[in-house]
Amino acid sequence: MKESIVILAGGGPAPGINTVEGTIAKAFMAEGYRVLGLHGGYSGIFSASPNFIEFNFALADAIFNRGGSYLQMSRYKPTQEDFDRYFNLKFFQDNNIRLLVTIGGDDTASTANRIGKFLREKHYPVQNIHVPKTIDNDLPLPMNAPTFGYNSAKAEGTRIATTVYEDARTSGNWFIVSAMGRSAGHLAMGIGASCHYPMIIIPEMFNKTEITVDKILRLSISAIIKRRLRGIAYGGIIVSEGVFHMLSDEQLKETGIKFTYDDHGHPELGKISKAQLFNDMLEIKLKELGLKIKTRPVEIGYDIRCQQPIAYDLFYCSQLGAGVYELFKKGETGCMVFVDQIGTIRPLYLEDLQDPETGKIPPRLVDIDGDQAQVVYKHLLNYITPRDYEGARQYVPNPEDYDFYKILNWERD
Repeated sequence: MKESIVILAGGGPAPGINTVEGTIAKAFMAEGYRVLGLHGGYSGIFSASPNFIEFNFALADAIFNRGGSYLQMSRYKPTQEDFDRYFNLKFFQDNNIRLLVTIGGDDTASTANRIGKFLREKHYPVQNIHVPKTIDNDLPLPMNAPTFGYNSAKAEGTRIATTVYEDARTSGNWFIVSAMGRSAGHLAMGIGASCHYPMIIIPEMFNKTEITVDKILRLSISAIIKRRLRGIAYGGIIVSEGVFHMLSDEQLKETGIKFTYDDHGHPELGKISKAQLFNDMLEIKLKELGLKIKTRPVEIGYDIRCQQPIAYDLFYCSQLGAGVYELFKKGETGCMVFVDQIGTIRPLYLEDLQDPETGKIPPRLVDIDGDQAQVVYKHLLNYITPRDYEGARQYVPNPEDYDFYKILNWERD
């Protein structure tokens, strides 16, 4: 029987997954391998009847430049009981599988390592190579290399946010835009800076002070007042969803917004629009201040995950897919494929990236003190500074409380 490889995709979609799948299939089929694609992420490996397909060239060629994932994805994460009772070793044996290729984030990669170890214990060694993806751009790849999908998501998010900003200008309103990113603010920063939004709020900003609802609202109002002082009655505020996930339960309860709660009494943020949440909080605060300003919420999230990848990710993901074959032939396993900015392919071993205590890969955060972020905050945003205090008193009696640097406890240059 021909030797085979199997590909699966875990977590949520990102532009470029099909490019990776199609490129891997083309590369391995050209060398005589069967290429299997497993639907349902890891759930298929723990099923008596895995739902899988066999790639041919026509299929690989038809999907490589499409958005989404031809292989259905899943966030399924097996337990130890699943390994003990349901692992389908026969699937690997019957198909003579020599390589497991996983596409996903940290959890997907960690599970791949568990499967590799399990198969070795069963005396059926299989190489496993991981392709890291996330639109959040929060995996700590060397040389600040982006995760695939991020640039395509940023491009589509920028298109949406630009249209929204034009609506703000046309209607004289303010739009509250929320962007995905639970752990880091890369996407909100990239979109907001590309559109010259007057305020960008990300978790990393609060590196010298506790994050609170009050500070989020005062940063927003600081931008609104500054624009008014410049004779501009419209604008946009973009906020990373991670800001809300880092608020305490008490902070969320104090907003006055009605939440549903999980079994542990925590607000279920995943069930609501962060843009709507932010908009509702801001409306309450503006009303308290007597500021008559219309705000509208816009969520940027699911509409950017399955879009067609831009040229950057089409080429990048093609390199990653081909890189899987190169690492496989060298005997690499238990690693992620990495392609640097000059196209060099090399493995990244999870043990070098993981926290030794937790076993998890710590997220790559926006370097808030670096030039890239500081140029945005110093020169593109609009907010109250001491020179604006006198003029701002017509809108608030205490403009110093809306001073951007004082809110964040940052030092001025």
